[in-house]
Amino acid sequence: MATPRTLVPILPPVAALLLLLVAASSIPLLAAAQPADACGGAPDQAAADGACHDVPRALRLKLIAIPTILVSSVVGVCLPLLSRSGHRHGHGHGHGHGMAVAKPDDVEATQVQLRRNRVVVQVLEMGIVVHSVVIGLGMGASQNVCTIRPLVAAMCFHQMFEGMGLGGCILQAEYGRRMRSVLVFFFSTTTPFGIALGLALTRVYRDNSPTALVVVGLLNAASAGLLHYMALVELLAADFMGPKLQGNVRLQLAAFLAVLLGAGGMSVMAKWA
Repeated sequence: MATPRTLVPILPPVAALLLLLVAASSIPLLAAAQPADACGGAPDQAAADGACHDVPRALRLKLIAIPTILVSSVVGVCLPLLSRSGHRHGHGHGHGHGMAVAKPDDVEATQVQLRRNRVVVQVLEMGIVVHSVVIGLGMGASQNVCTIRPLVAAMCFHQMFEGMGLGGCILQAEYGRRMRSVLVFFFSTTTPFGIALGLALTRVYRDNSPTALVVVGLLNAASAGLLHYMALVELLAADFMGPKLQGNVRLQLAAFLAVLLGAGGMSVMAKWA
């Protein structure tokens, strides 16, 4: 029977294959959606909009998106949990004797830090859930193939990397197996749930109506505020102000470069999202 540690190297290739499957399934849709122009010139905007508005192909893409985004989310959020579980399984035994007794002050500081980590996870999860439902709702209600196709690939990568960050926070919170399962479940299923909800509300939901714009804008603003605060104040600030980074200038530069590259990569993906 495979242990969690042996499963970790298998998960990224599986996710990559799923992403390639989405890309491959989109190729015939892309070819069929390209408007033909007899004169060889660029088609006008009306013809392009008509070619992109295809209900059957949009439905097919959305049905592909639901399981693909679900698996990408599960893989991303479980990678940190499984890697640490395997490490503990291999090295967590045989060290119970000879350990120094912790001082009361150290125990209290550890408990305070643990409570802080759990609050971070809960607020982060709440912001991600709201944001994911809104994104999924917009995708599920859309009938524009040219919008949905790149959004599926972007959401797969987005959910995987976002899940890795959330999984690391869940690991630091030291939750039990049941609570971890609940957090993983809600993170992984909210975007597919939003897509399914959008499919159910296709006939009544209009993403360009004033009411929808106000509601979606308020939800996006609330989730964006939560996520920005947690990322900048609770996560990045704690890492950058730690003694490990403060005592090593080269490591600080590498950390700043990694943050800028990550933010830049997510900004580039926003072009399609």
